[in-house]
Amino acid sequence: MADRLRQVHSPLIVFRWMSRQTRLAGSLAVAALLLTALLSTGTSGAAAQDRNPGILPSILSGAEPAQAEAAPAPAGVTFTAKEVVQPLPVEEPETAQADETPADSLHELVAETNVGETLSHNMRCLAAAIYFESKGEPLEGQLAVGRVIVNRAKSGRFPTSYCGVVHQPSQFSFVRGGQIPSIRTASAAWRTAKAIAKIAHEGSWQSPAKGALFFHARYVSPGWRLQRVAQVNNHIFYR
Repeated sequence: MADRLRQVHSPLIVFRWMSRQTRLAGSLAVAALLLTALLSTGTSGAAAQDRNPGILPSILSGAEPAQAEAAPAPAGVTFTAKEVVQPLPVEEPETAQADETPADSLHELVAETNVGETLSHNMRCLAAAIYFESKGEPLEGQLAVGRVIVNRAKSGRFPTSYCGVVHQPSQFSFVRGGQIPSIRTASAAWRTAKAIAKIAHEGSWQSPAKGALFFHARYVSPGWRLQRVAQVNNHIFYR
């Protein structure tokens, strides 16, 4: 009889013992979670701010953690779910530089041309040729002579520098022994020659003998079989 009672009550005792163990394990788990949460609040501020403050109460209560509610919009502010398109900046039109007023005549342009700066070696050769070949000619005649030298340097048929053109053998009679004679640099004629050289180089005034590559004084007759372009005072120009 005693053995049968032990067989009947043994499952009940085992069940009660297992229930106590389960409650004890649950209490230990909750305590562990509580301890972990308390310790995490003592770490850095950035880490504490990253954690959801609703986790601990939900664990203790057994409920699902509540989702964080969105902060209310400030009064008077309406949020609209639209695609944000940032307009491209409008470029301001570039301010056009005022065109320089062209001179009314070659004489006026020569007077306005700044020749105070020191000439380069190449430009000095050009001015010297104008000075020695045509200083007694009108301004148009001096410009035509200067443009012949410029045209030669650009043609591909002559040296590519003004000095190379001027010093080419048997081309300009004022060059003697490969040297340019001394120049009266304080004279008005030299100042004019420098201005004409700059105008011829820049092409800021059209030559009356456009495209000419050769010229000679009208009192000589070399018998050239070339196309005559123009006669400007005492010189005849050809291409």
